[in-house]
Amino acid sequence: MDVDAYVAAHNADWLRLERLINRGRRLSGTEIDELVELYQRTATHLSVVRSSSPDPQLVGRLSSLVARGRAAVAGAQAPLWRDVSRFATVSFPAAAYRMRWWWLGNAVLGNLLALALAIWIVHSPEVQSSIATPAEIREIVDHDFANYYTEHSAASFAFKVWINNAWVSAVALIFGIMLGIPTLFVLLMNQVNLGVMAGLMFASGKGSIFFGLILPHGLLELTAVYLACAGGLKMGWTVVDPGRRTRGQALAEEGRAAVSVAMGLVVVLLVSGLIEGFVTGWVHVTWLRIGIGVVAEAAFLSYVIILGRRATRQGETGDADLTPDLVPVSG
Repeated sequence: MDVDAYVAAHNADWLRLERLINRGRRLSGTEIDELVELYQRTATHLSVVRSSSPDPQLVGRLSSLVARGRAAVAGAQAPLWRDVSRFATVSFPAAAYRMRWWWLGNAVLGNLLALALAIWIVHSPEVQSSIATPAEIREIVDHDFANYYTEHSAASFAFKVWINNAWVSAVALIFGIMLGIPTLFVLLMNQVNLGVMAGLMFASGKGSIFFGLILPHGLLELTAVYLACAGGLKMGWTVVDPGRRTRGQALAEEGRAAVSVAMGLVVVLLVSGLIEGFVTGWVHVTWLRIGIGVVAEAAFLSYVIILGRRATRQGETGDADLTPDLVPVSG
């Protein structure tokens, strides 16, 4: 390795790291991020120099700088609220926005499937009878469907719904690694259940009740499920076609982005669970129930579009904030 050329290429980073270390605790949040990144970069440089250069003076300089950088990093970590803020305003919306076409495709195709199934059920008494007996259907549409939202206390029901939906979304995301096949199954079962219930309710003249109870929480809940399925399917497609990246690198990047989506959906599904628990069965004015759901859905979509578009234009993908510093090595 040409030591002089290597020093010339990286000396500015080393000097900048030394200046940040010397400033101690007077660093701003941006400077703390820079300190951490330069420390990691310089540690990589030290490893390269040790393996490729016999120059003891350079090794000694970088060893001292890395040791001081390690001490500074240990004493100058960014506060937790900054990590949370960055996740909420950059990582999650960027990951969600980047998957927008997969997300939209799931929503369109999924709802077309549910609609087709509902229409089939409405116009086919034979299909209705294959689902349940007439007495059972009457019990479902006259009592069970509406009572489902009020048979438990609002708090316990909201918690139960939140855990269930979070689990379904996690399965859709995590098992995307299996070519997305389990993710497709999750999406299919979700839409079949929706279509069957819609068909039975409309066939019994209860369509307004169906929409009045589904829309308040269902808009946001289904949006979250479609996003989770988008992450799983995109990961599955990455296994098939990693693009210009190696398959391992592509899966690692998409996996980290999927983690961002999963963490964000925990909050989104909590909100939809609270609406389902405290609004759907307990607010008795239909327009108000639906209005709350529409506002929640519009707020979430605006959040993803505005912050996600801005973040992706800045090169964000929802991947980890810091990536390894790649340096040339001789050989």
